[in-house]
Amino acid sequence: MTNRPTLDASNIHADIRTKTAEYHSETVNTVIQAVDNNPVVVVGMSINPSVKKARKLLEQQGLKVTYLEFGGYGSKWRQRLAIKMWSGWPTFPQVFVNGMLVGGASDLQKLIKANTLQDML
Repeated sequence: MTNRPTLDASNIHADIRTKTAEYHSETVNTVIQAVDNNPVVVVGMSINPSVKKARKLLEQQGLKVTYLEFGGYGSKWRQRLAIKMWSGWPTFPQVFVNGMLVGGASDLQKLIKANTLQDML
């Protein structure tokens, strides 16, 4: 398995290390707790049609979806940035199944079409 590169903490100046580690940590911890405690989690933002599509796809599979919404296009972008930095996924929605990030709406649609989503549950 290949891990995406991230800047090692030793390469972050000590004066800013805490600031980087705690960047919107409350938001990230909220997402982590939801992912740890719920089988299906969608993290998204208002108005985004892909978020609605992902939720609908999951509900059509008869799944209970835990949904976390962090603002819209004009608000809470810093919180969403912190989530992106944590997960490594660049867009919303972010869909988690049994703790695993499966991607966004189009990735979820591929899992459903291939009949592999149910295997993850």
